[in-house]
Amino acid sequence: MKEHALSRRDALRSLSAIAGVTALNWAEIARAGHDAHAAVQSAGPIEYTLLVPADVADVEALTSQIIPSDETPGAREAGVTYFIDRAMGSFMAHWRPSFMAGLAGFQAAARAAHPQAASFAALSPDQQTDFLHTVEKTPFFEQARLLTCCGMFASPAYGGNRDNVGWNLLGFEDKHIFEPPFGYYDRGYYDRDEPGKTP
Repeated sequence: MKEHALSRRDALRSLSAIAGVTALNWAEIARAGHDAHAAVQSAGPIEYTLLVPADVADVEALTSQIIPSDETPGAREAGVTYFIDRAMGSFMAHWRPSFMAGLAGFQAAARAAHPQAASFAALSPDQQTDFLHTVEKTPFFEQARLLTCCGMFASPAYGGNRDNVGWNLLGFEDKHIFEPPFGYYDRGYYDRDEPGKTP
């Protein structure tokens, strides 16, 4: 939903929040990153390990409303749903019960609000937007929004941010080239091997 599309500042604030709300298992992160990278690089179709096809469709529709595709790529192009599937199945598994229960409640509420539709994903974009206004203060939506931000802007190694689309939106270049000075602490940097230079 366009009026709720994240600004760059909102996105960065949401990303920084993850450090305070989750206890991350770095071994699990490394394993998930390796598995996701291998899956994305493979020639075959991406396989989900936790979400069933109906869940994939609803989560993709939801995340695409949070970060829509317009003149720039959004959550769909970044593969955010795949990131969520990998995260819930590994390094954020402690969120899995609440996320899956919240997703089931979200899907049931969408069907109750629109009995003529088979699912949230089957609703028109305007209907999806209207429905999300009724649930945007729920814990599930807050959780989904944070996961969407992470999947959009985290390292592509974790299965999201496909083709660096999130980093491109932020203007971030993944270059491991560092030259001094690195900050205030070494403003007086000098090359000890360069003749005539003194501290």
